[in-house]
Amino acid sequence: MTRQPFILRNPSVLVVLALLAAFTLAVTLMSTAYGSGALPTSTVKVLGKTLCLALAAVAMDLVWGYLGILSLGQMAFFALGGYMIGQWLMYARTEAIVAASLSGNPIPPTVQELREAVANQIFGVVGSADLPLVWTLAHSLTAQLVLVVAVPGLLALVFGWLAFRSRVNGVYLSILTQAMTLALALWLFQNDSGFRGNNGLSGLQNIPGLDGVGQARLSVWFLWASAAALALFYVLAAWVVGGKFGSVIRAIRDDETRVRFLGYPVEGFKLAVFTLAAMITAIAGALYYPQAGIINPAELMPIASIYLAVWVAIGGRGRLYGAMIGAIVVSLLSSWFTGGRAPDLNLPGYAVKWVDWWQVALGLSFVLVTLFAPKGIAGIFDRLAGILPPRRHGRDLGPDQGALQEQEAKA
Repeated sequence: MTRQPFILRNPSVLVVLALLAAFTLAVTLMSTAYGSGALPTSTVKVLGKTLCLALAAVAMDLVWGYLGILSLGQMAFFALGGYMIGQWLMYARTEAIVAASLSGNPIPPTVQELREAVANQIFGVVGSADLPLVWTLAHSLTAQLVLVVAVPGLLALVFGWLAFRSRVNGVYLSILTQAMTLALALWLFQNDSGFRGNNGLSGLQNIPGLDGVGQARLSVWFLWASAAALALFYVLAAWVVGGKFGSVIRAIRDDETRVRFLGYPVEGFKLAVFTLAAMITAIAGALYYPQAGIINPAELMPIASIYLAVWVAIGGRGRLYGAMIGAIVVSLLSSWFTGGRAPDLNLPGYAVKWVDWWQVALGLSFVLVTLFAPKGIAGIFDRLAGILPPRRHGRDLGPDQGALQEQEAKA
């Protein structure tokens, strides 16, 4: 019997891709650059950034929803991806400005003089005139694109190897990932870290070589790139969890001891998923920050990773589309409420200003979802599609009382 192609065995993937394509087309046709102008450039940028956050949520769901590791350090990888691409963006833009300002000199500047002028321009704000060692490859777009995945991937590989080989699990592993994120953020806050300390990297929305292209067009281009990345890595994640590999990591989530007893290299599976999720998250960050225009160490603080976990929980942990929906819905609502566009709620004797109360509402929604709707928004779609949890009737399929039940297998 011929096995059906992956896409046909997973119709939900086709639905997600179709909706994503329709959304991208609709935004393009309503944009200022390519459509009616109903959506201003700022809104297109918000939507593009939201797609990047959805991609980060999909990666988070791989780690938490399918592998069972609540990583509170995913946004560290997100920010590292932004820093890596931000180095090239800032260096190349500054180099072009400096070269143009020195072009009128009777004697053209040497390569070394140009490099020193660029370094002084970038790091003068932190009292330095030297280019740090970590900026050695900043002039090369190819090298920085490699570093976008290599640096976060290597960090995840080393951290995961140390943690998993020590068999750190549960809340202790979550605390370790949070500690890693905090330590990295505190290091980046220092001026001598090589990343301009609290000033971060700015002007990232100005793409070198595209000075004649307005932000209206660039915002749509980044929207396309973000949508393409989300589609590509959503399919990859669905393929990973849809095969035997996915069955093993779900088994590790449910009963790690039994999987280890069966002879599977549990640490290897954990390390592979953790590293893959880190690299996907970094790619999302590399697409996000050129649209945001600036990145600083505050982006790495643990609260950002907690927000990401909340989005996944509200959307539906263990459902890739649920994680994506949760990130999109909550991040858009956050932009609406914190942007001052939501009308105040006037209660007797008190007016609720959503700019101040939005985080309280988000925390309350997380608690309610955890208590009363553990499957999140995705659970609604499961019910509409007729996907219900298996019903156990007590009939064994084997001598082990923990084996699958006959009625469950038929459900």
